[in-house]
Amino acid sequence: MAKQSDSIHFTLPESSFKMYNEEAPSLQIETNKEELITLYKNMNRIRRVEMAADGLYKAKKIRGFCHLSNGGEAVASGMEAALTPDDHIITAYRCHGFVLERGATPKAILAELMGREAGVSKGKGGSMHMYAHNFYGGNGIVGAQVPLGAGVAFAQKYLDLPNVTFALYGDGAANQGQVFEAYNMAKLWDLPVVFACENNKYGMGTSAERSSASTDYYKRGDYIPGILVNGMDIFAVKRAVEWAKHRAIEGKGPLVMELATYRYGGHSMSDPGTTYRTREEIQKVRSTSDPISLLKKTIVDNKVATEADLKEMDKQIKKEVDEAQKEAEASPEPKLDEFWTDIYVAGTEPNTVRGCLASDVHHYR
Repeated sequence: MAKQSDSIHFTLPESSFKMYNEEAPSLQIETNKEELITLYKNMNRIRRVEMAADGLYKAKKIRGFCHLSNGGEAVASGMEAALTPDDHIITAYRCHGFVLERGATPKAILAELMGREAGVSKGKGGSMHMYAHNFYGGNGIVGAQVPLGAGVAFAQKYLDLPNVTFALYGDGAANQGQVFEAYNMAKLWDLPVVFACENNKYGMGTSAERSSASTDYYKRGDYIPGILVNGMDIFAVKRAVEWAKHRAIEGKGPLVMELATYRYGGHSMSDPGTTYRTREEIQKVRSTSDPISLLKKTIVDNKVATEADLKEMDKQIKKEVDEAQKEAEASPEPKLDEFWTDIYVAGTEPNTVRGCLASDVHHYR
């Protein structure tokens, strides 16, 4: 069995990256037992939280929109493993894994989904509006977070900070005009931003081939270099993000990164996900490309842990998330007065703010 401090070396497959107008990152990976186990636990925790959310939605304890990321865990976990808390991330509405990786607890995420006061946004945001340190959501308007991400990167450059912003969006948002406007501004100012397209092959129920004249999303930047990454391999994601960050803080400007990934479920909980693709397709991805299974094989092959060890870790994470779910369900709904908070920075509020009805007025002072 590998010791905690022992370095483990392996080479990523040549197919891990495809490049556009840029040199590829190194395929040589150095890791250790501690990192492998941490990454395995992190991806398992994301999946367990999403499975809990699935059950709560079906039990009608979560209402409204709810977009799960089962199958895409390597993107959030691999990205966070390559960044520091001072780097910034903004994404769309399939955001639970990113919030968890940025420091929120399973309890806070599940409570938020149920609209409870213990939620990460105090029960006022729900699935699409979760926030954490240097994580700006969870955004419900398709593609709208991309120019916001460019703005965050502008602030980093203005303040001369040695950090990067990842502005994520899906293949379904890749044809939005505001995405290309953000590309243009980012290149004009050489902003330290990575435009990261999570390509899970389907924008809602429409395949990428039916919606996009070109599905090479990493080449969409034209005058901005690009990289296509195997988003199902956590070490391919980690290496690409490390490389992209280094490139950004060296002042080389923006980058378009396409992360080829997959979602096992539908677009949202209201979509069964099997009317526009076959069950056989989903099963094939699960059996050949599942990110947790791929990492599990690396761990076992390098004698870092046995399958029995990993199974025990799985049980512990399930227990952790089950307990978090119970605590989240026990949390009360936020008090009505809470809905007047977090509108303005403390001390800058006007005298009054009206509610949905003209007769519904809240007095701050």
